[in-house]
Amino acid sequence: MSTMFADTLLIVFISVCTALLAEGITWVLVYRTDKYKRLKAEVEKQSKKLEKKKETITESAGRQQKKKIERQEEKLKNNNRDLSMVRMKSMFAIGFCFTALMGMFNSIFDGRVVAKLPFTPLSYIQGLSHRNLLGDDTTDCSFIFLYILCTMSIRQNIQKILGLAPSRAATKQSCPSIQVKAPYTFSFFGLILCKL
Repeated sequence: MSTMFADTLLIVFISVCTALLAEGITWVLVYRTDKYKRLKAEVEKQSKKLEKKKETITESAGRQQKKKIERQEEKLKNNNRDLSMVRMKSMFAIGFCFTALMGMFNSIFDGRVVAKLPFTPLSYIQGLSHRNLLGDDTTDCSFIFLYILCTMSIRQNIQKILGLAPSRAATKQSCPSIQVKAPYTFSFFGLILCKL
């Protein structure tokens, strides 16, 4: 049991290190460039401006105002697309590094149970959560599953801490279909879904 705990802590540490490495690569290739800074400032400005206009618009607003808002939304979409294209080169570099690291870590943790899940994963996730493990206990957790969970949660938090995450206004405007709050929240350390 103590080796399982040590493996879990090691995987969390590896996740933190790889998230920092990814943010470092992204900073070198993207965040410090003038093009990225200009596009990000433009997206922030347009998002706030569009949000204010949408708040002040009434139901009886004329077609003219609605057309202006549609044009601003289109301009914002184009700037978000350009911002995504600027980030693309770092995504390729990060993907290449992570693929190499993943192969190395998979060989180290191959066949080792690194954690016990407090739930039985859904059947389509069991292939990932129980990957390369012997036995039929589906609550046994493999390296790859724990690493993915850690990296997903840790990298977003590191981006927020370093101030590199997109603002809420920009995210809200770039993903209008995802504005509904989820009725559940994910607790990483407990690996449990909790109703809000």
